[in-house]
Amino acid sequence: MFTPSELRKLRSLKSPVGVQRFLDDMPYHLAPTAWSPRVVLREHTAHCLEGATFAAAALRVLGFPPLLLDLEADNDTDHVLAVFKVCGHWGAVAKSNFTGCRYREPIYRTLRELALSYFHIYFNLRGERTLRRYSRPVNLARFDRDAWMTSEENIWVVPNHLCDIPHRPLLQPTQVKNLTRVDNRTLQGEIVGHRRKKSAPLPRIFRAR
Repeated sequence: MFTPSELRKLRSLKSPVGVQRFLDDMPYHLAPTAWSPRVVLREHTAHCLEGATFAAAALRVLGFPPLLLDLEADNDTDHVLAVFKVCGHWGAVAKSNFTGCRYREPIYRTLRELALSYFHIYFNLRGERTLRRYSRPVNLARFDRDAWMTSEENIWVVPNHLCDIPHRPLLQPTQVKNLTRVDNRTLQGEIVGHRRKKSAPLPRIFRAR
């Protein structure tokens, strides 16, 4: 369980957008880790996966189920979202190395609509539009016995599960065939502050956005 001081900090975020602002204030790091929300809170840095699991834990403290959704791409990296519902509509909190792959207001009727909202700003550094699939929401309460919120060890069980579960297609093959590349102005806007690791490629889940 979280300590009283950790709970006070998480409760002080007050809302999904408060959780997003807290994540936005953290530096983005590129280490091949799978930190728990406790470690993220202490280190005050996160990558995509860690930001999403932190957001899920914070949302849980605020009264939402701790749900993650995985976006899957071709010739690119995955992106993990903490999703929530308000008045029957879906929104998302996310940590990203790209400008537009972060918060979504809770205005989407379905998870497919929510996933598609990331499509136009989801591309690789060659300008190819790469988002292809999305998962069902995963309730992280299933990993409570693994202490996913407070473990001092890497919580590999979460990304391993996200890699293994089925993903639903967002596009038809003919749509994929006719996709255009992103224009340079959009590309430059999305990579403001973008960090790149000058080393060997990391495993798929750690190269997330």
